[in-house]
Amino acid sequence: MESEKQTEKKILGAGGTPGGIGIFLLGFAMACAGGWLLTNQVVVTSGYFASGFMVPVINYHMNSFGLSLVPFIIGIAFLFFNGKSVTGWLLTIAGLVIIMAGILFSLHIYFQPTTLFNTLLMLVLLFGGLGLVFRSLKAIPAPPEAENKAS
Repeated sequence: MESEKQTEKKILGAGGTPGGIGIFLLGFAMACAGGWLLTNQVVVTSGYFASGFMVPVINYHMNSFGLSLVPFIIGIAFLFFNGKSVTGWLLTIAGLVIIMAGILFSLHIYFQPTTLFNTLLMLVLLFGGLGLVFRSLKAIPAPPEAENKAS
């Protein structure tokens, strides 16, 4: 009885559906290659809080980083005084969010010049691979011959 149940168990593929493991592996490899090629063409530079502002009278470029630290420092002071202070936690978290947002906003992202063929190749590999990965998560129906033999 148990041996019959074991032979009846179907091999499950990607996403717990029957079949599709080959399609998943092919799609995953294509998506990884396309993603790597695409990100290899991107240059990220930064001028941390470089947006700053200029004081026109004395021609001095001021940086806004110090000002973004104020809520964080006050929040830390509150937390050292009382670790359960809701105000301290809110100020600390708000300060961290302001600092992280400042870092993200100061990033400059550029796509290096490349040929149209290379760009299309990168996009087809990336999105074609993702399409195959998602397709592999659907159940693949058994061929009609296998259903007739099972009857």
